[in-house]
Amino acid sequence: MGSAVVDSLRAHQIPVRIGSRSPSNEAVRFDFLDPSTYQSAIQGCDSIFLLRPPAVGNTKETLNRLIDVARSQNVRHIVFISVAGAGDNPRVPHYATEQHLKQGANDWTILRPGFFAQNLGGAYREDILNDDRIFLPAGAGRIAFIDTRDIGEVAAKILIDPTGHQAQTYTLTGAEVTSFYDVANILSEELNRTIRYQPASVPGYVFHLIRRKLPLELILIQTILHVGLRFGQSETIDSTLPRLLEHPSRSIRDYIRDYRHLWI
Repeated sequence: MGSAVVDSLRAHQIPVRIGSRSPSNEAVRFDFLDPSTYQSAIQGCDSIFLLRPPAVGNTKETLNRLIDVARSQNVRHIVFISVAGAGDNPRVPHYATEQHLKQGANDWTILRPGFFAQNLGGAYREDILNDDRIFLPAGAGRIAFIDTRDIGEVAAKILIDPTGHQAQTYTLTGAEVTSFYDVANILSEELNRTIRYQPASVPGYVFHLIRRKLPLELILIQTILHVGLRFGQSETIDSTLPRLLEHPSRSIRDYIRDYRHLWI
């Protein structure tokens, strides 16, 4: 998602500073777990795109601390990527950062995206590429997939001109709902080979991820996330995204067509 934001900003010829644990010609050193890197990384910036890495669980000592440093450096606006449902769920790490932003000045915008189309090229890629299947405990649940490129475009627009977006929270979803059966059919059409969706049981899915040697914490998160899809947790469509984009959002077929090389 950070790459999508950078691409959109550069398309508008906006200078960007990238923070990374692995500094390079394009990136300065920045590490959420090392507060000594905060000030130098953001010094001179007038806006910040803030995203919680999955490995960071304690947002109070990391993201919230960075927000305080940013405000002390006169950063004028912060765009924070949260998650759908974080506003009233203190168990979600993003909740504490949302509350911290709201307790300060109106120098923030919170984006709460739904379920990413890019999961097909990330978490599910190996199953699709090697086994010609999508294997998830999502049942027949339907999802309003959102493309992270659209999120990046919206975030960039707000970073460039936050007028009208101060102290606003936006829920972002795709414009259509699609089951994984439908996704498998689209993949089959675009890749010209049969991809099937195989609904998994919870024990079967957990065992599948254990064989893939995923960390136990990630196995738990992915299982809970996909079981929730059975019960409609990501099927509600919100019309905010195309309004902010000022054009139609990308569909799941758009994503698959643009990235078909990932599964070939």
